Amino acid sequence: MDSIAIVMFWVSSVLIFPFWFLMWFMPEHQLTKRFVGDVRWCVAPLLLSYTILALPNAAEVLMTFATQMPTPEIVVGLFEEEEFVVLAWLHLLALDLFAGRYVWLRMLSAQRPMYVSTPILIMCMMMGPLGFLLGLLATWNEKYSEPLESAVLSE
Repeated sequence: MDSIAIVMFWVSSVLIFPFWFLMWFMPEHQLTKRFVGDVRWCVAPLLLSYTILALPNAAEVLMTFATQMPTPEIVVGLFEEEEFVVLAWLHLLALDLFAGRYVWLRMLSAQRPMYVSTPILIMCMMMGPLGFLLGLLATWNEKYSEPLESAVLSE
């Protein structure tokens, strides 16, 4: 495997853990609101790693999906290359963190206690769409009168 892909895999995998730790165990702390609350701090390192790997492979991915209907066979064929596996991993890390951040904001706004929010956020990290669904269900009846992010982070 290309050494840059290995570096991006490990750097990104390690860089996101502090954000999850803050959301799980210090959800209302100012440090959490500062770093997780600012999407530039939260997701930018992952997007940088993703971009470094995506740009050299963008033409292949775009041509593959622009010239043929995606099928399981085509997707599996892309994943035969290790760089695409790492690229998919970075994709998952970024989207799971983005979804987890959204759930964290909803939990803060709904004033859910840590014993509710932490397991749901752990599920967001491990199985993003399922954790996202649980987060929505745990805050389903909440009414938001202003944009969620500004309401929670301005406190």
